[in-house]
Amino acid sequence: MAEDYYKILGVSRNASQDEIQKAYRKLARKYHPDLNPDDETAKKKFQEVQKAFDVLNDPSKREMYDRYGSSFESVGAGAEGGGPRTYTWTSGGGGGGFEDVDFSQFFGERFGTGGGPSGGFADIFSQFTRAGTAGRRRAPRRGADLQYDLQVPFRTAVLGGEVHLTVDRDGKTDTIAVRIPPGIEDGQKMRLRGQGQPAPAGGEPGDLLLTIHVAPHPYYTRRGKNLYVKLPVRVSEAILGAKVDVPTPKGTVTLKVPPGTSSGARLRIKGHGVAPKSGPPGDLFAEVQIVVPKKVDAEARELIEKFAQYETADPRRDLVW
Repeated sequence: MAEDYYKILGVSRNASQDEIQKAYRKLARKYHPDLNPDDETAKKKFQEVQKAFDVLNDPSKREMYDRYGSSFESVGAGAEGGGPRTYTWTSGGGGGGFEDVDFSQFFGERFGTGGGPSGGFADIFSQFTRAGTAGRRRAPRRGADLQYDLQVPFRTAVLGGEVHLTVDRDGKTDTIAVRIPPGIEDGQKMRLRGQGQPAPAGGEPGDLLLTIHVAPHPYYTRRGKNLYVKLPVRVSEAILGAKVDVPTPKGTVTLKVPPGTSSGARLRIKGHGVAPKSGPPGDLFAEVQIVVPKKVDAEARELIEKFAQYETADPRRDLVW
């Protein structure tokens, strides 16, 4: 079966010489016999890689291979001065052997005979090792990450905004602006790339890791994307019904309080909760709290006493232990 040298090296048929050489170096390191002394499969693979590289790294051989395939060496037998050479097997009185095979072109010239400082597999492997070690030494170190807790106002956590943080880097303080995305939750993490400790020798700086803490609001609370507020209403508004103004993240809206609303009733304002960067917004729930005046004058008391005559239902009839 014809061998696909491009596939063996893992490159395309229009790969450049530089790409072929890089692929060869990578595979040679992986399957080198010195690294796999007891692995016959790796040894065989290394030989295949070497054979493919011998052809594709030589422009003239590569041209012949592209034209005739892996059997190109049998084309143009006997041509002098650059034609492919044909190697034949002979047998006879003195036994058999290869004629006209110069093994030094495969071992002596390419890998050396082992007698000099630049010969042999070990020298090739040591060059790969030195190159890899030098590359690791040259890689600059990255700066350390910094971790901070950052408290943001409730309103900023809901709507988003900018807060400022003082950071200490190697004994030097610096104030940076932090952009808070809308809808961020308490305990959520943020990473500011490149805002950590500087790196030695010109390397890449570390990151700044923030843990967000949301400050409480005096009136509003949050659960997920929904907001909750206790809505004070007068006695008359609760009895007769009314339209009251309620502040929301989107601005003040008018909420209708139905007649006969009791304390604890929850009124929903759809779509006026937390609006994150993606997804639908939450809702705002207003819990009615009836506010009773602490002091009333004589006329008001008389009216209230008269009204009490009409309250016939017992609001505590279902109250049990």
